[in-house]
Amino acid sequence: MRMLLFAGKGGVGKTSVAAATGVVTARSGRRTVIMSLDPAHSLSDAFDLDRSLMDTQSGRIVPVAENLWIQELDVHEEISKHWGEVHKYISLLLNTSGIDEILAEELAILPGMEEIAALLYVNQYVREKSFDVILLDCAPTAESVRFISLPKTLEWYMRKVFRLERQLIRAMRPLARKWAEIPLPEDDYFVAIERLFEKLKGVDALLMDPDITSVRLVTNLEKMVLRETQRAFMYFSLHQLSVDGVVINRVFSEGARDDFLLDWQRSQKEYLKLAEEFFHPLPIVQAPFYRAEILGYERLLELGMELYGEGDPTRSFSSRRPIEFLHENGSHMVRVHLPFVQKTEVELTKVGEELIFKVGGVKRSLVLPRTYVPLHPRRARLEGDHLVITFGGDNERQHDERPLA
Repeated sequence: MRMLLFAGKGGVGKTSVAAATGVVTARSGRRTVIMSLDPAHSLSDAFDLDRSLMDTQSGRIVPVAENLWIQELDVHEEISKHWGEVHKYISLLLNTSGIDEILAEELAILPGMEEIAALLYVNQYVREKSFDVILLDCAPTAESVRFISLPKTLEWYMRKVFRLERQLIRAMRPLARKWAEIPLPEDDYFVAIERLFEKLKGVDALLMDPDITSVRLVTNLEKMVLRETQRAFMYFSLHQLSVDGVVINRVFSEGARDDFLLDWQRSQKEYLKLAEEFFHPLPIVQAPFYRAEILGYERLLELGMELYGEGDPTRSFSSRRPIEFLHENGSHMVRVHLPFVQKTEVELTKVGEELIFKVGGVKRSLVLPRTYVPLHPRRARLEGDHLVITFGGDNERQHDERPLA
């Protein structure tokens, strides 16, 4: 079983790339489902499906070709399935505070509900072995980060807060009914959360297993887009997901005669060099700019063949985690895969939230997590073909380390 997440800034073409990948894997005989995690679904539009058909099949898996299905989640339907008592209590709470009943029901759809619904389906499909390939068309970067962080957040809540909160509410409920105007949740509310957590068990291990799950970052050759893609790379690495490649979409082909297109080509060449610096050693796949929209099965197949040729789209493009953020012995560290490098070749500089390092003629900029920003890099050492940069702590080993300028 293989799962691929297609992530990046909004508008870069994630949906088209995910759909094209699904067409290729389905044609090879593998049962494939493509799930849209973006609230503004466009997966059915990519396949040029009748919108009225999708409305009648809202939230369900819909067959689009042999061995190929798509699914656009309906948050209202998922709430009724999995969040019934939770949604009911939050709606009641908002309504008690004076908000109109219908508006209260809408406001009670909290951030994260749709992402948890998607994770529930992922876990279900893996447990039941329903598909050979699961492709996730992710929402823009911020929502994607929330999607991958939810399992750990919910696990922390269940371990640290849930039982105590449930006991306190149970003890306070009789008094609250007499004296408080704000209702406290009934025990069914906690039963629903517990049931939800049980259904999600194991999904975090699936996401972090590089043999099962890989992230493909989709981007365009524009500076702001590349910067956000770089930030997404950092966040996925921080959450220990394996990013195995970068897809650069809408690359202009050589040979244009129009001055406007020639300017774009020159600009894209410069930004392609920047992308190679940002994401080295990750492999980069390029998709051409098409003069017409990529709509329908045949056009998606054309894009898929351009991306993968005769290769297997589910093959991991990179088996290594290029960047890891670690915390050991009281020290924050960054571990970077740099094969064949000599310590004397490495120059490191930190500017604001960026760690800039130069190896030979290659310059690399890495956006750091927030906890690293106030820290200053103190030492660097080589461990095999990895460079380990230490940011603090008094207990780190002194062996084979050198201070940074």
